[in-house]
Amino acid sequence: MTKSFLLLVSASAFALALTVGPVVAQTPAPTPPDSQANLKPLINAGGTELKFDWPMLKIGTGEYSEGPTGVTVFSFDKKVMAAVDVRGGAPGTVNTDLARLGYPTSDFDAVVFAGGSAYGLESTTAVASALKDDGRNTGNWDSIAVALGAIIFDYGDRRLNEIYPDKKLAQAAYRAAQPGVFRNGAAGAGRMTMSGYFFGCKAHSGQGGAFRQIGDLKVAVFTVANPYGVVVNRDGKLAACYNDAGWPADITVNDLMHNLPESRKAGWATPSGPMHNTTISLVVVNQKMDAAELQRLAIQVHTSMARGIQPFSTMNDGDALYAVSTGEIEADKGIADSTEIGAIASDLMWDAILNSVPPQDPLPVITPQPAVSAKALAGYAGDYRFSNFVTVSVTEKDGKLFGRATGVRKAFNVPLDQAVELVPSGPGTFAVPGRYPTVLDFNQSGTLVINPGLWKQTGIKQKAKK
Repeated sequence: MTKSFLLLVSASAFALALTVGPVVAQTPAPTPPDSQANLKPLINAGGTELKFDWPMLKIGTGEYSEGPTGVTVFSFDKKVMAAVDVRGGAPGTVNTDLARLGYPTSDFDAVVFAGGSAYGLESTTAVASALKDDGRNTGNWDSIAVALGAIIFDYGDRRLNEIYPDKKLAQAAYRAAQPGVFRNGAAGAGRMTMSGYFFGCKAHSGQGGAFRQIGDLKVAVFTVANPYGVVVNRDGKLAACYNDAGWPADITVNDLMHNLPESRKAGWATPSGPMHNTTISLVVVNQKMDAAELQRLAIQVHTSMARGIQPFSTMNDGDALYAVSTGEIEADKGIADSTEIGAIASDLMWDAILNSVPPQDPLPVITPQPAVSAKALAGYAGDYRFSNFVTVSVTEKDGKLFGRATGVRKAFNVPLDQAVELVPSGPGTFAVPGRYPTVLDFNQSGTLVINPGLWKQTGIKQKAKK
C-alpha cells in the first residue's frame, strides 16, 4: 500500500466527515473563565496550628481567598515508601498505580491534597516539578521526583466561582513547607470543604490532623474532610449540621441512619446540591514497614473512618488514603507492631476528623430593624458580578429590596431567575431566611459580600448600561 494511497484515503475520510449527515447547530463557546494570573497566594494561613516534633515531615498550605480554595503539601526530606487505599466511587488521584505495585523501595517524595476537583490535580505535578527545579531531584531514573496526589470537589453551590489551586499556588505552598506544623480547620485543601449533604446538613468542614509519640515511635494522621455523610462525635451526636426545622435538638446519627430512607424525605428536607464529595487522608509513621504491612495499615485506618463519618465511602465520594513509612526506626526496635500501629492511627484519625470542623456561620437572626431609606435602597440596587457565570441582580420596589440570581446557578438562598425579598438584618445587611445562612452585606462601596466571614463571596457592582 503506497503512501499516496493512504493520503488519498485519509483525505477522503476527512471530506466525508465534513459532508455526511444533517446540519447541526454549533453549541456556542462558553464565556472564558476569569483569569487567575493576578491572584495572590496566601501561604500558611488560617485555621489553628497543630505542632509536633518531626523534622522529616514538612507541611505547607496555600489558598486563594478569592475562591476560597487551597492546597496542602506534605514533603519528606528523603524518599519514602507508600501504599494507597481507594474506597470512594468518584476518586481523583495521581500516581496511585505506582503506590499499588508494592515495591520494597522508597519511591515517593511528597503527598499533595487540593481543592478544585480534577483541575486541582495540577497541584501534584507542580510540586514534583518544583522538586526538580529546586535541585532536590533530577532527571536520572533513580531521582525522578514522584508526588502522590488527591483532590476534593469544592465547586457546585459552595461558592460562586471556579477558581482552582494551580501550579503557582502549589509550588508556593511547597516552598514554604515547615516541619511539624499543620493547620486544622478551614485551611489549605480544606479551605472550602463541606459535610453532610446526604442528610441536608451542608455544614462547613476543613482539614484535620492528630499526632502521637510513644517512645521513638511517631504516628501522624491528616484528613481533608469533604464527605457526603455527616461528621460524628464520639458520643454519636452530629459534629456540625444545619438541622432541619423539624429535627429534635438532640438528634444523633443513629436517629438519622435508623430512619432511612424516611430521614432523607420531605420533612427531613434534603436539598439538592453537589453530588461529588470526598475525604482524602494520610497516615505517616516513622517505623519501617514492608509493603504488605503498609498496605494493611492503609486499609485498617481507612476502614476505621466509618465511625467518624456516616455514611462513608459512598458512590458520591472519592475517598482515598495514603499510608507512608519514613523508615527512621527499625521495626524490631519499635514500640508497637503493625497491627497496633494501625489501631493507634485509627483512633487518631477520628480525632483528625473532628479537628477538621471549624466554627459554623450562625443563622441570621431577623429582628425588627429601623426603616431603610429609599435613597439607601436605591444605592444598593444594581447588578453584582461574582464570576463569569453568576450575577446577583438587586432591585428596589415599594420600599423593599429584592435579589435574583442570573447566569447558570442560584446564589445560595437567592434563587435563579426568580426574585426573593431581602429582609433587613442590620446596618447595611440583609438576609434571605432559610435553613442555611444567606447574608448580603452592602457596607463596602461598589461590592456585595454574601456571607461575610471565612467563606465570603464578593461581587463587584457593574456599571449601568446606557
